[in-house]
Amino acid sequence: MVSLNAGPMYVALTQTASALPFFVLALPAGAIGDIVDRRKIILFTEIWMVVVAFLLAGMTLAGMMSPVLLLILTFALSAGDAFESPSWRAVLPELVEKEDLAAASALNGIEFNFARAVGPALAGAVVAFAGVGVAFLINAFSFLGVIVVVARWKRRVVKRATPPETVAGATRAAIRYVRYSPGVRRVMVRGGTGMFFASGLLALLPSLAHRISGSPIAYGVLLGGFGCGAVLGALVLQRARARSSADVVVSAGIATFGLATIAAGALHVVWPLGAVMLFGGAAWVSFISLLNVQVLNQAPDWVRARVLAVAMLVFQGAVAAGSATWGAVAARVGVTEALLWAGAGAILTTVLALFLRLPDVSLDLTPWNHWRTPVVDAGVDYEGPILVTVEYDVAPERVPDFIETIREYGRIRRRDGASRWGICRDLEVPHRYLETFAVSSWAEHLRQHDRLTRADSQLEERLRNCIRDEPMVRHLLYL
Repeated sequence: MVSLNAGPMYVALTQTASALPFFVLALPAGAIGDIVDRRKIILFTEIWMVVVAFLLAGMTLAGMMSPVLLLILTFALSAGDAFESPSWRAVLPELVEKEDLAAASALNGIEFNFARAVGPALAGAVVAFAGVGVAFLINAFSFLGVIVVVARWKRRVVKRATPPETVAGATRAAIRYVRYSPGVRRVMVRGGTGMFFASGLLALLPSLAHRISGSPIAYGVLLGGFGCGAVLGALVLQRARARSSADVVVSAGIATFGLATIAAGALHVVWPLGAVMLFGGAAWVSFISLLNVQVLNQAPDWVRARVLAVAMLVFQGAVAAGSATWGAVAARVGVTEALLWAGAGAILTTVLALFLRLPDVSLDLTPWNHWRTPVVDAGVDYEGPILVTVEYDVAPERVPDFIETIREYGRIRRRDGASRWGICRDLEVPHRYLETFAVSSWAEHLRQHDRLTRADSQLEERLRNCIRDEPMVRHLLYL
């Protein structure tokens, strides 16, 4: 974009074009990633991206590229990545044990950022000596290796006992799960606000490099320094995590990144700026890796790709909005001032740790389907909404505890599929309470059985300690 003599706004919009597809496609991509074989999705999207990459290289080599066309092709390439990412990230827990998940995520950050450290430096050299088109061509060929690996992957077939979900139903289930999962919401709010301000440095880095040096090598050096810092940050992340809580590590990482952003705006020499980018990269991976692990630890397998998709929608939406915002600010008041305000905003977001603490305990999200499957008349059409009632005989001395526990249990009912929920007290029989909740269909209620986790068993045990007899459950079909 800089070589096309585009201004800072176009340069920043390149970051927006990369991030916006995640905002637009994340939810349907996550829903499909939980319904369809994830290996097939990854293979399809890799083929899409290699076609776009070759088109990008061909048009650049032919001299047909323009700023607007570059934004369109960047969007198309990122669209493939956006559709692939929920499935790609969701397979990580399939490959490693739960206790190794944080280390595996950090290792994933190391390999990604090692490529980020080496790749831009090599790209800067290729652009300087052979041109942008050749760099794009090399990038296109790099997809072929990934396609071969994915095509040879023998993924374990996942067998489901319940009816398959539709894309629309799976999307609604994802939104419902996030809405009624406080831990997931806290992670997304903290991550989204931090990334909005953190996006300023990466969005304006090409303009910053062009200001201090007209050579493309300068940008490669700065982004390479960022990548090397990310590798170092991933190496020390496990030690920092063992000594401090997730809240402390994430807040320290965001604050350090904010300071690096302010320093980057004040410096005008490549090598000191490269050192600042080293610290920025380490800070970046420290909070990005932990936020990703936090999301993985809060999402069971049945909804994992969808929750990751919602997280990416929030995170990448924040990056897209932040990149456009800081690009507009830079065009109006200058790159230095824009970086100053972005860095100060990133530091201020650490105040959220006082109100939105990150979960520091890993939940046991293995399925816990202990409910009796109802025996129903097979000749009846069960496509309509289902009303489930549960009658409790509560011990008089445990009524306050029961009310508190059942309201929390209602959140789990709604998280796992209930569209409406309520608790009633019988006016004629003291201490008899009736829980009611509606589910969109019989198939969705069967899936609701499979969505309970071991982590929910503690709450149900509290509930059972409040009652004197087994609850009486009824299933009713709306007519």
